[in-house]
Amino acid sequence: MSSTSSLPGRRMVYFLFMLGFFAIFSTTISKNPVLPLFSQALGAGDAVIGLIAAVSPLAGILFSFPVGVISDHLGRRRLLIISGLVFLSAPLLYLIIYDPLWLIPIRFFHGTATAILGPVVSAIIAERFPANKGEMLGQYSSATLIGRTLAPVVGGFVISLFVMYPGLIPYRIVYIVAALAALPVLILTLMYKEEKHVPLAFVPFSSFRSSFITFFSERKLRATAFVDMATYFAFGSFETFFPLVLLSQGIGAYLIGALFAVQTLVIAATKPFFGRIADRIDKRIQIVTGLLFLGVSTAAIPFASSFAVFLLVSSIVGLGISLSTVATSAYIADLAQEGQMGASMGALSSIMDIGHSAGPVVTGVIVAGSGYVAGFFSSLLVAVTVCVFFIISVRDRKVNRN
Repeated sequence: MSSTSSLPGRRMVYFLFMLGFFAIFSTTISKNPVLPLFSQALGAGDAVIGLIAAVSPLAGILFSFPVGVISDHLGRRRLLIISGLVFLSAPLLYLIIYDPLWLIPIRFFHGTATAILGPVVSAIIAERFPANKGEMLGQYSSATLIGRTLAPVVGGFVISLFVMYPGLIPYRIVYIVAALAALPVLILTLMYKEEKHVPLAFVPFSSFRSSFITFFSERKLRATAFVDMATYFAFGSFETFFPLVLLSQGIGAYLIGALFAVQTLVIAATKPFFGRIADRIDKRIQIVTGLLFLGVSTAAIPFASSFAVFLLVSSIVGLGISLSTVATSAYIADLAQEGQMGASMGALSSIMDIGHSAGPVVTGVIVAGSGYVAGFFSSLLVAVTVCVFFIISVRDRKVNRN
């Protein structure tokens, strides 16, 4: 295990886990469940609410890759501090608006925080813990998932606690809590020290072009990124339409929330274990297995008919996500060229966000035209297609020597 003079060994692990927990807690409590309620209270209609929800992932698509490239040239610390400033300042902007349309640029701005944090922290972990990066990436992801799980509970509690107060006060209190949770994020990013000093310099456009070409011309890197795209295509479809299937089966909102909570706990509990496995076996096998688990279980959703079966299916979906995503990040780290770790992690994150955004849209069109069976089957079709492409792309080709 590598170390630094300021945050050596295990202390670095705790540092990263605390950073991920508070950052994701802060950004999640800002949107779930408060964002649609706050938007509606400001006078937004359904179309505007949908647009507000969509702009945050767009920031990840646009910025994750450039951020990764910049961090390769200017160091991780500067980018972490910028993300910390965004995490802290964005919740304060919700306190001063009264027009719902202002939520669109605010959500985009807020989305840049996670667009920066994700690839930069992944690059730090891959570089500082090369021997057990899969396990460390899994543990970091679990820390963020704990924050993601607790945030809606705390947000709902705060709204309920202040529900008797007039107007927008209950929602604004939630954003004050989000800002308070982001304060440790900024402090932790200021504490981070680079292993070596990186001078501040202009990053030429040629560096972005070179990193882009390097990533997408390498068949193994490209294929692994497509696996994450397929994974989050299925997950985006799942989280959008699974509740509607449950409602059609007469399952109430409380139990729907419980199913999602159990799934999140499954992912959080298993990612460190699957990360440890990824450090010891052929990651390609784990990636394909996870994606196929996810595709098959997603396609099975319309055929479930009881809460117990839905619980089983939801848990297998979580296992598939956990199996695949922890191995893809570790495999990308194995493949990344020297000096390209941030760019590679950023490209992976951007392509993942594309899948996450496309899943609900494509599945929604299919569901509207052909029903839930065809809609969820599209995730299985995408998963199988990408698995075949991945297997062909990452196989070790024999060199013919005469």
